[in-house]
Amino acid sequence: MASRTVTKDLITLKGSAAIVGEFFGYATNSILYNRGIYPEESFTKVKKYGLPMLLIQEGGVKSYLSALTAQISEWLEKGSLQRIVLVIMSKATSEVLERWNFSVETDGEVVETGASREKSDKEIMREIQVIMRQIASCVTYLPCLDEPCVFDVLVYTDKDMAVPLTWMESDAKLIHNPQMVKLHSFDTKIHKVNTLVSFKNDDWDEK
Repeated sequence: MASRTVTKDLITLKGSAAIVGEFFGYATNSILYNRGIYPEESFTKVKKYGLPMLLIQEGGVKSYLSALTAQISEWLEKGSLQRIVLVIMSKATSEVLERWNFSVETDGEVVETGASREKSDKEIMREIQVIMRQIASCVTYLPCLDEPCVFDVLVYTDKDMAVPLTWMESDAKLIHNPQMVKLHSFDTKIHKVNTLVSFKNDDWDEK
């Protein structure tokens, strides 16, 4: 009689933290590319999530994002990360033009007990694919950034969490009366990431 082997796709806390940290790294690169924060020639094309993705090669930014995603993964493993916000500002005036908000919901039971959850890698990848496609098409719904811009990353953690010395306290860098677009979310069954972009809309200011 024929037999078959069946396996379950189990996600651990460490594995989930790595998935979310990596996602944020690729999402940030995609936003920086699609919003024209750095010139096109600063990026190299790779394949990830079944899609062509772009990664910045500018040394300082590349090492900054690498250290950032490693720290994010560490906080995710401890269940202490609440939200990550990528802020795009005018280089000349520091006015905040866009806020890409990635809020994180964590399964507290997994953090406490070390239990694993069941979800296939393919399903997670499909959910991430949708978000990456939405980021890539952001030029269709976001105002044109017609001036040189810079970016910053704000990370919201539990208050009792130790913060590296190289990090600084910051204000929330909010936008007055922003417009908002909610993107899709993805869920590893341990961490759920909800994505929202808010942006300055000059049309509203004129009313």
